[in-house]
Amino acid sequence: MAFLQDAPRLAHPYRSDPLLPGLLDRVLPPERRGALDADLNALGDYALLAFQRAGAGTPRQPVLAQWGPWGERIDRIELTPAWLDGPRITTACRVLSSGHADSEHARLEEFARVYLYHLASEFYTCPLAMTDGAATALKAAANRELMARALPHFLSGDPASLWLSGQWMTETIGGSDVSHSETTARRDGTGQWRLYGRKWFSSAVVGEAALALARPEGAAAGNDALALFYTETMDGPQRRPELVIDRLKDKLGTRELPTAEIHLQGLPAWPVGELAHGVRQIAPVLNITRTWNAVCAVASMARAIALAQDYARRRQAFGRPLIEQPLHAHTLADMHAEFAGAFALAFEVAHLLGRVEHGAATDDEAAALRLLTPLAKLWTGKLAVAICSEALECFGGAGYIEDTGLPQLLRDAQVYPIWEGTTNVLSLDSLRAIGGGSLGALRGVVANWASGTETRHAAGLIQDTLERAQHFVEQSAGTPDALQAGARGLALTLARCAAAGLLARQVTWSMRGGELWPAAALQRFLAHGLDRLAAPEADNTALLLR
Repeated sequence: MAFLQDAPRLAHPYRSDPLLPGLLDRVLPPERRGALDADLNALGDYALLAFQRAGAGTPRQPVLAQWGPWGERIDRIELTPAWLDGPRITTACRVLSSGHADSEHARLEEFARVYLYHLASEFYTCPLAMTDGAATALKAAANRELMARALPHFLSGDPASLWLSGQWMTETIGGSDVSHSETTARRDGTGQWRLYGRKWFSSAVVGEAALALARPEGAAAGNDALALFYTETMDGPQRRPELVIDRLKDKLGTRELPTAEIHLQGLPAWPVGELAHGVRQIAPVLNITRTWNAVCAVASMARAIALAQDYARRRQAFGRPLIEQPLHAHTLADMHAEFAGAFALAFEVAHLLGRVEHGAATDDEAAALRLLTPLAKLWTGKLAVAICSEALECFGGAGYIEDTGLPQLLRDAQVYPIWEGTTNVLSLDSLRAIGGGSLGALRGVVANWASGTETRHAAGLIQDTLERAQHFVEQSAGTPDALQAGARGLALTLARCAAAGLLARQVTWSMRGGELWPAAALQRFLAHGLDRLAAPEADNTALLLR
């Protein structure tokens, strides 16, 4: 019989994970650690089942049925099996509600669940992220009426009563620039606010609620005049007729996620806060969803590396397994080191978020989080694409064949640098945080992470790089265009320095238990370099774009 190559196999995503259990063991109090473990094991079981199910069947995508058999408008979306599982898994394992528990560790525990559930969910985590953000925004606005109306559903432990929330910001006239938004809010004869306009990207159109930016009728132009509204999309079991789904997007990846273009034709809505400054009011949503984005990007890296490494043990080439071929082993080790840094940064942001929300963080930690959130999102997003692409190369031609399931890793990863702000948008957001004093706080926090006696050399490299970054900011302060042109390089440099500091802390922790891999990861990560600073010449740019 002709040779048949073994396909890569997925080990239990929780019990075989090289990083997550150790992090939780070090950070969580024993009583919380034990309670969390059952949910993480269950989510690992589900992830393994989902992987096996995907390999045994034909991929499915959501289907929009706009009209019923008798001509009525129904806008019904038929979902994939994983999405139909979503409410049950989310509530049974407390994927969302755990983040709102009364503990400084709540966010870390929530994102441990997200990390394991994400790929198995087929991006059901996208509306979960926006629902999490909506719950956080309603709390921040202290709108008691809307909190009482929505939070019991957003954070429900019962799949029958769980609601998802959308986040309707993007319009055809602008993506990240919402200042020209054309959606308007008008009061009807009863005083009820109603929304009119078109939203070009709605990734949770199957949800029961949404937060939407709209301009109250008669308000001035610009960002500040936009207001944030809460709206509900369902009237009992039926979709409200004032919400019309134009079509589902045909996307490069995340195809199981039904992303829609919608028209609002008088959809009832309620102001979340004052009838202005809606962008500021929706900021808590972005902080939450960007953290979800970073953790989900890390989850994709973990899956890509796990499959590539398993395959390297199964695939023979030139007389021995790929894992024993020096160059291939070197490539896999490079991927591991970058992943270890990304994992450390994403989960530190998650943990700091919980500590800040519960008043347990220092002033420097709170200020650093304002900068670390966009840094983690932009760096992990770009890195996920690179690592998933490298992983596909590890399979040779099989990595390019659709029915292996491998190309989906790369297609889906491409959403991470785009959703909730592109790399450039996040780089500019980082500049705003730096302008508010966050860079000094970050330097202090990173110095504390890398303060172990075993990591003095690493600490010196990190601090030297941070000094160069500080010098770049100060030198460019009088030339805003130069500062903006170099913002991406600055952001990537700061992200890598933060990740290196966290890896150094991991080395200090591991010395007590005799683990050797953290020192190897730090050494290799530093060898890849920290400095990505660049100050592009305006004349040079103009010549290349002529």
